[in-house]
Amino acid sequence: MSTENKNTENVAENSSATTATTTTATTNATIKKKINTENKMRNLLITKLIVNISVGESGDRLTRAAKVLEQLTGQTPVYSKARYTVRSFGIRRNEKIATHVTVRGKKALEILEKGLKVKEFELNGSCFSSSGTFGFGIDEHIDLGLKYDPQIGIYGMDFFVVLGRAGARVSKRKRCTSTIGIRQQVKKDDAIKWFEKQFEGTVNRRK
Repeated sequence: MSTENKNTENVAENSSATTATTTTATTNATIKKKINTENKMRNLLITKLIVNISVGESGDRLTRAAKVLEQLTGQTPVYSKARYTVRSFGIRRNEKIATHVTVRGKKALEILEKGLKVKEFELNGSCFSSSGTFGFGIDEHIDLGLKYDPQIGIYGMDFFVVLGRAGARVSKRKRCTSTIGIRQQVKKDDAIKWFEKQFEGTVNRRK
């Protein structure tokens, strides 16, 4: 066999080996990417939704505000007390001044969608925190589909959403408490992407 034929065969073998290596690397990268996208542990979930109405005083107005939350969520609201005395606002320490409800599961997603519909699925970037939570407010509760009652009036309310991933319980359980890994922590960009994908919303990042 001539020298030229040997050189040609060596080049062909080297080319085949390079092609096989490149193909294997591409396949491995595709598999890893597919595994990452299908990893259920990376999916974001609504840990809880808190709906709050702050009246600033106790009495009939606060009671009526609690009725609004009960109509919206079907749950019994909890009253919040003032931590300090503020004479300029007429607030005394330990006085009930606000009411809120914590909602979880599918009901939380339904109520959140109603609230975002009032905002036309558009939020400012400042609504999202560095820990992956976000919140917003609405001016009138009747925009959520509740009937107007002259005896109750109109109340505004705040929505606060806490997002999380599976496995977050390890940092809150009483026994064998552990820390959450960096990859499992929810960040601001993760919350924004989840909002844009889940509700096809728009985020004004300039604000």
